[in-house]
Amino acid sequence: MKSPTPHPGLVISYSYLWERDHRHGREDGTKDRPCAIIIARRIAAGKTIIAVLPITHSSPSDPTAAIEISPVLKRHLGLDDQRSWIILTEYNEFIWPGPDVRPVSGKGRGYAYGVLPPAFFNQIRERLLALIAERRVRPIRRTE
Repeated sequence: MKSPTPHPGLVISYSYLWERDHRHGREDGTKDRPCAIIIARRIAAGKTIIAVLPITHSSPSDPTAAIEISPVLKRHLGLDDQRSWIILTEYNEFIWPGPDVRPVSGKGRGYAYGVLPPAFFNQIRERLLALIAERRVRPIRRTE
């Protein structure tokens, strides 16, 4: 199965490593989940650095630390009908495609769920940049 060309706004299936698990010495995520690519930066021929934000059903304790995904957008992406949020206070960074990019479970669509609408992506980007300026965002750099 060929991996898609990574670009900001693409939602992929990925074994996300939470910052709290990384802090406790884990190197692998505990489950595959949808994640939104926020950065795709080519660093050399055939090498692209990706940063992904996790999507979760867990309601954030701090409402400024996440953005809820609307039911309409969830349907568009083929996600379930439970409430979900994109977490903005941490991200995984890795060289594309990396071993943790996974096929979308039961969808037959390869590795991607779809693309976030530009207006919604811009909302995520603006809130993320504000949190970075406040030093509230933690990167988790993944290895191969």
